[in-house]
Amino acid sequence: MRDVRDVWDAMAGRIAKWRQEPDVVQAVRATAAATVAYVVAVRLSPEAAPLTAPLTALLVVQVTLYGTLTMTISRVNAVVTGVLIAIGFSVLVGLTWWSLGLIILVSLGVGHLVRAGAFLAETAISAMLVLGVTQVGDTAWARVLETLIGALVGLAFNVLVTPPVWIDAAGQSIEDLARRMRQLMLRVGEEAAGRMPVEHAAERLHEARELDHDIVEVDADLRQAEDSLKLNPRVREGLLHRIVLRTGLDTLEICTVVLRVLARTLTDLSKARYPKPLFEPETGAALEQLLAEIGDAVVSFAVLVTTDVSHSAESAEARLTAELTAAAATRDKLAHLLQQEARDDPHLWQLRGAVLTEVNRVLDELDTEHRSRRLLEELDRGTREARERRPRLTRLHDRLRGARRSLRNRSPRDRRDKERSGV
Repeated sequence: MRDVRDVWDAMAGRIAKWRQEPDVVQAVRATAAATVAYVVAVRLSPEAAPLTAPLTALLVVQVTLYGTLTMTISRVNAVVTGVLIAIGFSVLVGLTWWSLGLIILVSLGVGHLVRAGAFLAETAISAMLVLGVTQVGDTAWARVLETLIGALVGLAFNVLVTPPVWIDAAGQSIEDLARRMRQLMLRVGEEAAGRMPVEHAAERLHEARELDHDIVEVDADLRQAEDSLKLNPRVREGLLHRIVLRTGLDTLEICTVVLRVLARTLTDLSKARYPKPLFEPETGAALEQLLAEIGDAVVSFAVLVTTDVSHSAESAEARLTAELTAAAATRDKLAHLLQQEARDDPHLWQLRGAVLTEVNRVLDELDTEHRSRRLLEELDRGTREARERRPRLTRLHDRLRGARRSLRNRSPRDRRDKERSGV
């Protein structure tokens, strides 16, 4: 009995994990929407096999509601444009080799004009398919009907079945990136404290450059999370979530750039110093300790920007502040030691000074006050841009908020008197 229960628990855990995978969710949602669209199209379309409807639903259904809306508008726009072009061509010339080439060229040109976007090729495909059939009129309008069915089913599917919010997945990607950065800092610090061969320094520089690919992947996860917050009824403060994660990733990206420059500096220093140690023993130990403390601060920063308020964000900020304070003290010690080395060996003072400049830049980017100012600036800018994009909706929202505020300010007696007087 216990073995059966363990197997059941393992299966339940695996299913729960699959439900959090974007690819699995996308496959299930797209399959269900395409099937429903086909069932509806069979009843409404005059075609025997109305496959345009499930094809449209398959293409427009995305993981996020915002993506579904944008894809739906673009695809319907492209298909209707292509169908109208095909109707005009069928009346004038019909299907020949030169009319086929001409309709493709015209469809692509008109698709640009109507801003078909990612569905630009769909404009030409729709025109070719409609032009190639015998009963142009019936088939053209049937294709439009099937496209509308598929688009509406896909849209309704995402409205009724609220898509998930991919904040946790994006936050996990940001934390994984921070931990990879920390591991690289630990290796760089450990090797810089001794005799660092040029080959090892070049390997660390290559690893630092590889972090750019990690940034691209994390940015893709974050874009998906940002889209999942838009127009999602499950999210109340979508703008705040987007800005916190986006500014956090921007900070980590700047830190990866500085880390790459630091690896480049240590590579140049290794070329100039090897087989001698890069630094004196006490200086190398201070640099190793500083990079370890900065690596811990990078991870704490990632945890802070991905932690919800309800999960003790204050404790994460306190831990980050303590780690930055310790790193600043080690930085001051390193600065004194580097200054002493520069006096004893002045011809490499530029490279030693560059090391200190680069660690200072990382500490400045991770500073909590710097982050708070950046968040306030981005929140003000995001709010201002949102109000400028939708002025009418903004005015309506302000009026409703003013009406609610005035209603709350009224006393219970005033409200009862107004109700009795019929006002």
